[in-house]
Amino acid sequence: MSPTAGKYILTISCPDTTGLVATVSGFLRDHACFIDESSQYGDPATQRFFMRAVFTPSAASPSAEEIGKRFAAVARPLDMTWDIVPADRRPRVLIAVSKIGHCLHDLLHRWQAGQMPIDVVGVFSNHEDMRSIVEWHRLPFHYLPITAATKETQEAAWLNLVDKTGADLVVLARYMQVLSPKTAKLLSGRCINIHHSFLPSFMGAKPYQQAYARGVKIIGATAHFVTDGLDEGPIIEQAVERVDHTHSVADMVAVGRDLENVVLSRAVRYYAERRVLQNGQKTVVFR
Repeated sequence: MSPTAGKYILTISCPDTTGLVATVSGFLRDHACFIDESSQYGDPATQRFFMRAVFTPSAASPSAEEIGKRFAAVARPLDMTWDIVPADRRPRVLIAVSKIGHCLHDLLHRWQAGQMPIDVVGVFSNHEDMRSIVEWHRLPFHYLPITAATKETQEAAWLNLVDKTGADLVVLARYMQVLSPKTAKLLSGRCINIHHSFLPSFMGAKPYQQAYARGVKIIGATAHFVTDGLDEGPIIEQAVERVDHTHSVADMVAVGRDLENVVLSRAVRYYAERRVLQNGQKTVVFR
């Protein structure tokens, strides 16, 4: 049995005020629920409150549906944005890739090894290069080539895939195409990109070459939500590694690819476990 079976995750975002933790914990206590873990944060800059609580109903608790209905009455006057979902619910994930496959390989390996609490529903690409590895994993591979003239219809085709597969999350695993503002808006909060740089430095297509030219001593990778600003979406996870004057561009690329794998897998796992809450242009991540 899954260690999360029978548990639920409550996430909350609302204007900050006194007594919010007591209100939530008191509600769960009054409904005979055990609180397994709880994290909260009040942002003094945005004056917003964020909370993630994992709880287990007892034999004396009402149904999860009834708990949700009753919590709505508590949440409404506090202007809460909230959700309650089973802790073992696995988001359906559609992955996008172009020609560079290390992040795709890593995600698929972690998924099949049971290290990622997700259900991968397919992979789409503007190139054929990754077809064999995707089909080896017995997943649908959708080849959707793109040119400047077909960008709108190609995006419409893979957005249709999102709908058909019921994907909760789109992961751009080195998908080397800039999404249109319309598509970025449609996928707001449910599309994660891995950028092969420590943002906000070195945006665009060749960050390692930029970093090498500047003689950097630290390189990194950044996973962020996609917005209509190029590589400017709310950051979920980052990591860095030291380099020096002896590192060539190829050396930096090799180090960077390892970082990209780790950073992207962490971001996807945090999302799947409902640990990521958006806070304007930033995120709150309850690790």
